[in-house]
Amino acid sequence: MTREEPVVFVVDDDSSVREGIMRLLESREIRAEAFKTAEEFLARPRPARLACLVLDVRLPGVSGLELQRQLIRIAATIPTVFISGHADVPISVQAMKAGAVEFLTKPFRNQQLLDAIQQALERDRVERAHRAELADLQRRIDSLTRGEREVMRLVVAGLLNKQIASRLGVAEITVKVRRARIMEKMKAPAIVDLARIVERLRVG
Repeated sequence: MTREEPVVFVVDDDSSVREGIMRLLESREIRAEAFKTAEEFLARPRPARLACLVLDVRLPGVSGLELQRQLIRIAATIPTVFISGHADVPISVQAMKAGAVEFLTKPFRNQQLLDAIQQALERDRVERAHRAELADLQRRIDSLTRGEREVMRLVVAGLLNKQIASRLGVAEITVKVRRARIMEKMKAPAIVDLARIVERLRVG
């Protein structure tokens, strides 16, 4: 994950609101980029840095809710703070159920928005760290040979080396060698740690 400063994307067709938010973020030395429509935002490549989205619900063309759904569909989720000029409970419920961090009704206090943005950026940090950890675990799994995978599956199932050897039709020493390589490649100090990794990745 990059160490670059986070960025806040602001999508609102109301120029006064958009510019007001940008001034607020600038005053707090928070990097931000503004867009008038969802289409403009979608055309902008997603950066590798930490980010969040401040999104107006009602936009010309693609609405804020539809943009949220599109991002989920393409697995480009970004923690989102919705803002709206209307206290629309059904819409706010939809947004929150889909994973929005906060739903603020205009006019909101500056501190409300800043707090929501910090919460969204922290969520992005946690989610990115989680994805990076899972990717690392998957790389370890992918480094195993087919034979090592077979042994690993039976080891975490609780079988002894002798039982595994009988099940796979190999020598017990072969099982011991594969088992040692598995523990090394997976960086697992003990079988219980290996089992946790397998469970996390749902490796069969």
